[in-house]
Amino acid sequence: MLSRGDDRISVMIADDHPLLRSGIAAVLAANPRFALVAEASDGRDAVALYQQFRPDITLMDLQMPGLNGIDATTAILDLNPKARIIILTTYSGDVQVTRGLKAGASGYILKNLARTDLSDYILAVHAGQRMLPPQIACTLANSFQDDALSKREIQVLRAVAEGNSNQRVGASLGLSEDTIKAHMKTILQKLDARDRTHAVMIALRRGYWEAN
Repeated sequence: MLSRGDDRISVMIADDHPLLRSGIAAVLAANPRFALVAEASDGRDAVALYQQFRPDITLMDLQMPGLNGIDATTAILDLNPKARIIILTTYSGDVQVTRGLKAGASGYILKNLARTDLSDYILAVHAGQRMLPPQIACTLANSFQDDALSKREIQVLRAVAEGNSNQRVGASLGLSEDTIKAHMKTILQKLDARDRTHAVMIALRRGYWEAN
């Protein structure tokens, strides 16, 4: 952890390739605004080290032994829904990138751009922006449109998040219980969620509303 009064952006690297970690560490060391606080070689270490150091930014590889980057991202966001995670990947067309973003990552950067663009990405994500390589941002944006929740679905899910039954949600929104059930079925499908609780967690991570 940084000492009190140190306003540098704390960063953790999670990648199973030592040479890549060294290269990224060199990029961070060259910028006085950053402080590398932890390095993880697999997903389980990433979660444990995040819990210990609570870095401002986590750089997360997708392919790691033990626990992969997507599951590690999910676990970290369970600890802190406001955690800011940038996915590191080699392939711009990797389907797992989309899964990582849906899990709540703040963006991703191609590894071959890390030396030139990483500082800008970290600063932008730390400022609350979402960062994607421009050459594929449009494609990913289109993929999200199909599973975006409607205004009514967000209302329903927020009411569910407060612990209300379908009947109580329907009464509060002026809808029948069957209508609420139908909305919940659609919500689970759109978010690829296992159950109501999982749907609420995914919605929070994707920023449909702020966590209390």
